[in-house]
Amino acid sequence: MKRSALVFCFLLWAGATVARAQTANPDSALAQQLRAIEGQVLALDEAMRLAVEHATEVREAEAQVRAAEGVLRSQRGVFDPSLFADADKSREEWPKSSSFSETEHEATIFNVGAEADLRTGGHVRAGVQSSRDGTDQPFSYGTTYTARGRLDVVQPLLAGFGPAARRDLTAAEHGLVAARAAADATRLAVESRTERVYWQLYAAERDYAAERILRDGGDALLEEARKKASAGLVGPNQVANARVFLAERSAALLDVEERMDRLSDELATLLGTRPEGAPRFRPVNEPPHDFPPQPADAMVEVAMQKNPGLQVYIERVEIAKAVARGARWDALPTLDFVGSLGGNGLTANGRQPVTFGSDSTFLNVQGDYGDAWSDVMKREFPTWSAGLRLTWPIGMREQGGEHDRARAQVLVVEQQLEAARRSLDVDVRTGVRELQHARERVELAAEGAEASVDQVRIGRLEYQAGRTTAFELVRLAGDLATAQRRYSQALVRAATAAATLRELTAGAYPPASN
Repeated sequence: MKRSALVFCFLLWAGATVARAQTANPDSALAQQLRAIEGQVLALDEAMRLAVEHATEVREAEAQVRAAEGVLRSQRGVFDPSLFADADKSREEWPKSSSFSETEHEATIFNVGAEADLRTGGHVRAGVQSSRDGTDQPFSYGTTYTARGRLDVVQPLLAGFGPAARRDLTAAEHGLVAARAAADATRLAVESRTERVYWQLYAAERDYAAERILRDGGDALLEEARKKASAGLVGPNQVANARVFLAERSAALLDVEERMDRLSDELATLLGTRPEGAPRFRPVNEPPHDFPPQPADAMVEVAMQKNPGLQVYIERVEIAKAVARGARWDALPTLDFVGSLGGNGLTANGRQPVTFGSDSTFLNVQGDYGDAWSDVMKREFPTWSAGLRLTWPIGMREQGGEHDRARAQVLVVEQQLEAARRSLDVDVRTGVRELQHARERVELAAEGAEASVDQVRIGRLEYQAGRTTAFELVRLAGDLATAQRRYSQALVRAATAAATLRELTAGAYPPASN
């Protein structure tokens, strides 16, 4: 009798200890039970670091950023100038058909230049064609050098102008910003999820320790009931009630242990590593219990500015608008300005005799490629052209239909953005409200646990005095277990709300101090 009473008093004292905000006495029953749990200790900071380092979704988001960078580089490359060059050499021979006919001709042609697409939608091509021609035709210089320089410009004035030409580039720029924001949102989500699981595992350990104490108390209660029954002080129903209580607490202990192992497995999955030489992970950090008050409106404003998930929707709207602007210009007729500016050059290198009857003279000219190119650059023999080119599709249905589709897509993503803003507003306000009530909720849960302990203590005294039954004592002990779980949930609920609020505000919410 003395041993059973001592065990039950130990249970009551331990239950009171569980109801405190922190374990003040390191030698308490709860602390002893917690120390007895096997596992690899893990700090919260280390857990979050490992989770971000090994999370597959973070690696995927980073790969999406690199892909977006590649798309942007490709679209910028569309407007990079390109160089071109080609060379051709030919020789032809013909039978002589008259005194003035040519029987041999040899030509070497070079083309060099550059071209580029402009961000205004235009196309510029600048090049010089030079050639060396050799011939045996009478009254010619023999070997001549020609050069033709030309700058061609085609600039759309309606369809294809400006926003239409830059549509894909603008979309790629906003796509990269969206990919980076999505990567930030993914990292924050992984950190927040890891922290929430960490605190849930912390609560499961506390519940497990409390259930162990209650289960041990059930053993003592059953032993005492059996002794009283053998002495004829209570009936067999009291023993049965004690057995029911012990069975329920043993089953509850198994449930809590399974929940603790499941949460440890979930945490291991997030971290990408299993506990070394231990069946499970064990949290070593205490959940924060003091949160700086923040006005809901201020937190919503911060979230609207910094939340990376919302930024993704904003960039999607900008992409849709860029496509719509380009489609609006492409829905117009095609009107292009076409112009060119250039020059020609000609020189020769030969001493060709020319005979008229008995008189002979020589065509004596000395020159090469450089002279011909000089004529082109100085525009000794200038050329130019300018004009307009109009294309007007009948009906304009293809381009107009694409513009209608693009405008409708803008409305779609704008509504998605508005829905995301509203959802973010609700989530932030919910988190702020939970933190505002966190301290009060924890204090109420602790008070409820202490009151439950008092109920069990009084019930125990009444049971010893024969004024109540073991069934009532079992019911009170079950209420105590429920109160202990409610207290653990209150601690974890506040900590997880803070983690969620930090995720929603991209870390702008001040971290809670222990």
